[in-house]
Amino acid sequence: MIRWATSEDAEALAQIFYKAVHEGPSLYTQAQRNAWLPEPPGGADWTARLADLNVAVAEMNGRPIGFMSVESGGYINLAFILPEHQGTGVFRRLHDRVEQWARQQGEARLWTHASLMAQPAFRARGFFVIHHETVERNGESLTRAKMEKTLT
Repeated sequence: MIRWATSEDAEALAQIFYKAVHEGPSLYTQAQRNAWLPEPPGGADWTARLADLNVAVAEMNGRPIGFMSVESGGYINLAFILPEHQGTGVFRRLHDRVEQWARQQGEARLWTHASLMAQPAFRARGFFVIHHETVERNGESLTRAKMEKTLT
């Protein structure tokens, strides 16, 4: 089931984010993962960050297993799935809900900064790489790609 997040989801989404980065298959080193997300996000800042986004949540047996956010302008900021549910179609279902929202808002495109692991999933949903880039996080360099999908 895909639904929109509520403020009560903040802790569960923080754990999904952390587990996806630290326990899932990765092309990043452990040092890079630690620099990207040293601990699960939390507190008022995390709750406020989520409140400013439209967050689609995938649930199984009443428990969140993945999420994807979208904001005005079609930017997908967060897209994370528990490692044990990756490759099962959860990403596709989350993306479809986010794309539906974007089309209803009249957005011309969806775009994101995709990690090395997320790029194949975004490609499979029709995104293409605009350019690759490197960002610095806590003394580590992480490669990612700016990707886009035209909706019109």
